[in-house]
Amino acid sequence: MSGEFFTYTLPNGVRTILKRTSSPVVHCAMTINTGTRDERSGEFGIAHMVEHNIFKGTTHRKAHHINCRLENLGGELNAYTAKEETVIYATSLKRDFAKAVELLVDVIFHSTFPEHEVEMEKEVIFDEINLYKDTPSERIFDDWEDLLFAGSELGHNILGSKATLRKIHSKELSNFVSRTYNTNQMVFSVTGNISESQFVRTIERYLAPESANLRTFERTAPMAHEPFHTIRQRGTHQSHCIIGGRGYNLHSEKRLPMVLLTNILGGPSANSLLNVLLREKNALSYAVEAAYTPMSDCGNFTIYFSSDKERTEKCQQLVMRQLQELCEKPLTPRRLQIAKRQFLGQFAISGENAEGYMLGVGRSYLAFGTVDSQQEIADRVNSLTAMELVDVATEMFKNLSTLVYR
Repeated sequence: MSGEFFTYTLPNGVRTILKRTSSPVVHCAMTINTGTRDERSGEFGIAHMVEHNIFKGTTHRKAHHINCRLENLGGELNAYTAKEETVIYATSLKRDFAKAVELLVDVIFHSTFPEHEVEMEKEVIFDEINLYKDTPSERIFDDWEDLLFAGSELGHNILGSKATLRKIHSKELSNFVSRTYNTNQMVFSVTGNISESQFVRTIERYLAPESANLRTFERTAPMAHEPFHTIRQRGTHQSHCIIGGRGYNLHSEKRLPMVLLTNILGGPSANSLLNVLLREKNALSYAVEAAYTPMSDCGNFTIYFSSDKERTEKCQQLVMRQLQELCEKPLTPRRLQIAKRQFLGQFAISGENAEGYMLGVGRSYLAFGTVDSQQEIADRVNSLTAMELVDVATEMFKNLSTLVYR
């Protein structure tokens, strides 16, 4: 890891990492290696439910006091849940850094989940579930993962179901936190104009006193799956389609070429191959994108598009033709160089988002125990060859699955 980061591990197992900047705004987060894949049968949706209720009361504060602690100072407090992680994060001015750390520690380690708050928050989550059901472009990804990871804890959506959530109460939330919020599975990351001495002094005061809680369980890797081709009648105005399959895991040497290949195919730029193909050249789709999500022991690769129902098959044919071309025809040196420069430019610009950068630092340090500098990433990207992309395409783009909403 480059010298731009300062790291410090507490006796309770929590790892901490600081990236010092000149900004008077401080971003800090606790990234916890706990997500929906750590839920047991009968508690699907509980990780997200904990995230909602973690701000509803602690042994020291009521919900109102939690909400006002940073907001009254102009700061922010937020959280999100994913398949493999839960992140609670805060933004404050430098002068309020200690207050932000103390508040994060309080909600993470001392939440009481008052029953009346839990029952009220269920209604908020139910509304969130209804919102997703009314948004086919998002709902289809939940159904996709149900099929792609069938039989695995990865195969249920993050929000859970209303029927299951109605049976979850304060006790279940506390038990889930006790079992899965393990101190040796946590990283506390900070960016801002905070000195190393101030950083250590603050986390020693607020975070070090928390008792160690070590993980005692292991995740089960999802079993192999057979390709599927599923059509679901949703009564939507348009068709929504996903083409994809399993991808490389976080630790695969092929992860980076897969990231670059995905960006070439359907990244955020208007000149991505699929956007040019489906939208610019053929006017078949307004929305088309490719995504690759690597996880600890597997991955998920998707191409999504929406189109008029009578044009869905044509779009699918064009996408498959483009994928086949990437398997058979290496990129020219000029095209490859453009793709690398584009990706690295996007990466550098995204790094200007201090909050997003801080969250990425926490995820990287949790997963790999290190954080690459921009130069290290640039060197690795620039070393990729056209044949490496062909090899990855050949491996990833065979035996693909499809899911269509109509």
